[in-house]
Amino acid sequence: MAEVLAGTEARHRLPVRKLVAASVGNALEWFDWTIYATFSIYFAGAFFPSGNETLALINTFATYALAFFFRPLGGILLGRFADVRGRKPAMILTLVLMAGGSVAIGVLPTFHQVGWLAPILLLLARIAQGLSLGGEVSNASAYLGEIAPPERRGRYSAFFYISTGSAVLIASVLGFVLARTLDKAQLTSFGWRIPFLLGGVFGLIGLWLRRSLAETELFEQNKKRARRVERPLLTTIRRHPKAVGRLVGLSMLSTLSYYTFFSALSSFAVKTRKAADVDVFLALSIGTALFVALQYPLGALADRFGRKPQLLVWAGATAVLIVPLSTLVRPGLGGLLVVFCAGLGLYSAMTAIAPAIMSELFPTELRGLGIGAWYNLTVAVFGGTAPLVITLFAKTSSTLYFWYVAAVAVLAFLVILRLPETRGSELG
Repeated sequence: MAEVLAGTEARHRLPVRKLVAASVGNALEWFDWTIYATFSIYFAGAFFPSGNETLALINTFATYALAFFFRPLGGILLGRFADVRGRKPAMILTLVLMAGGSVAIGVLPTFHQVGWLAPILLLLARIAQGLSLGGEVSNASAYLGEIAPPERRGRYSAFFYISTGSAVLIASVLGFVLARTLDKAQLTSFGWRIPFLLGGVFGLIGLWLRRSLAETELFEQNKKRARRVERPLLTTIRRHPKAVGRLVGLSMLSTLSYYTFFSALSSFAVKTRKAADVDVFLALSIGTALFVALQYPLGALADRFGRKPQLLVWAGATAVLIVPLSTLVRPGLGGLLVVFCAGLGLYSAMTAIAPAIMSELFPTELRGLGIGAWYNLTVAVFGGTAPLVITLFAKTSSTLYFWYVAAVAVLAFLVILRLPETRGSELG
């Protein structure tokens, strides 16, 4: 199999710079969202009244969740913008919004300095990032799907989460380094600001990369048709109800998988299970490195054998293993390594082909809006509440949240059973 793949790639030269440029925005998006969740245990007290650490953390996660509910609006507005004006300008706009929000959080005054204005400004910055992320995922997915040869769409799609995983890995390593070099008082005082300011630097790099992108041929061929679509959001439901249902069904588990392993689990391990933050950051970093390494091989595997078998393994194994894995979240590096490597290794089966799957669901004139609206609505409901839910569930049962993930995995498995195979299909 390796020889076949090598021979195929020898005949087709991957446009690596273009793929990286298309994916870099998503990398920045998830770097910022990950550092917010990861460093929330240090800056929660900066933006809310002191005296109740748990309440401050819950309020910080509530702000995290509220920003998610602006993602569907961003998906609708920026997705429609991409459908009628172009993928490239939409992807540049999302970068500006995200980088600006990151820098703003990095320099915001504290509650002690300006009172309730502090959490209000934090929420506004998060809203800008929520709008941005709502448009970025859909438009970058559409772009990657549209520039890829049909028989290599999985390989092209793999770059989406290679960039995402690399960004999360940088965030995790940064957390590990800061936890080793700064004490808790320093992290709480100023250390948490460093990652947000770095997000602004990454944004400038992303803008430089994206300025050279060309518009996709499929967009150019369909832009007039897109402009003639009336009530486009309603059209996605009326003309493509199965696509909407399939996207929602897949996105529920994908979202929970992402926020469980990349965001919520870190705070849960430190706060509830009393694991050392250095061990958590190290285990997450190693698991993320595995996640990145698996993207391209699994993208190529799906191009060869199909999307459906890979997705069934992901959903079925997650349903069976997530609760047993949760019992290993405890002090000690060994158990944490198993949890993050197993969980993120399974999740790779989905993420390697996520842009391919989503771009194959909708026609070109509705692709940006269709993905943007329904993917982000699902993420808002299931992803935005994940850190808050895991915090609240931890007060009653330490495994209840993971049973919740297992139930969603069973539902996703049933959706995948009805999913048509789209390997090698032409985009409409």
